[in-house]
Amino acid sequence: MIGYMGNKDDVLRRLGRAEGQVRGIARMVEQDTYCIDVLTQVAAATKALESVALALLDDHLAHCVAEAATVGGEVAEEKLREASQAIARLVRS
Repeated sequence: MIGYMGNKDDVLRRLGRAEGQVRGIARMVEQDTYCIDVLTQVAAATKALESVALALLDDHLAHCVAEAATVGGEVAEEKLREASQAIARLVRS
């Protein structure tokens, strides 16, 4: 089972809002909106996507990694490695 299956609708709703924010930013640029106002909206869209990423990571840890930990061995090591790499990508972004 995919970790976010229990709240897939919530994830999709959040992604839809972020998508709307990005479309709004594009309109702002098309309309030559003041750059600081555009940057403010870019920051808001970035935070929205970060929120989705953290929720997905939490689900991954609570479901996929926890399940793999009960199996143990190489499966658990791989899931932990994946989670660690995902965290590193989020921190770098």
